[in-house]
Amino acid sequence: MSVATHQPTAPTPFGFRVLPSAEAVPAARCRVIRTVRDWDVPLTEDALRDVELLSSELITNAVSYTDAPCVVCVSWNGGRLRVEVVDSSHELPAPGEGDLDATNGRGLFLVAALATDWGAEPDPAGKRVWFEVGASAAVSGDERLTALVRAAAPSTQEVVPTDV
Repeated sequence: MSVATHQPTAPTPFGFRVLPSAEAVPAARCRVIRTVRDWDVPLTEDALRDVELLSSELITNAVSYTDAPCVVCVSWNGGRLRVEVVDSSHELPAPGEGDLDATNGRGLFLVAALATDWGAEPDPAGKRVWFEVGASAAVSGDERLTALVRAAAPSTQEVVPTDV
């Protein structure tokens, strides 16, 4: 005799369109977080803050660099949350150079530091940039703070010592 065990099914991925304006980004990142909370995804508060931050970074890049709408898709496979942003540009992103005076250009460093995994790939519409956050692999505490500081500041190799 065989006994079937009930495996909870993953929710259907949720996608939505974001208009090409900086004003649309806050509502889009809130929509991502609201979706994750509605699904009861077992992420820590630190992980949810990271999802919010990383979603904002990818959506901001998409609307800023393409000046066209993008599509955001959120999915949960039972172990990892994935957020994808598809935009119309065919140019794949690369982390920028850390400049002491730069006010932007460090978003992909944050993505690389805080996500369980991330990537970018060509898409028929342009490109797809994504990140995943694992329920059990969230970066927290001092490790999270270190990742945020490293993304915000240049590496020590780039700092030129001065005489005191």
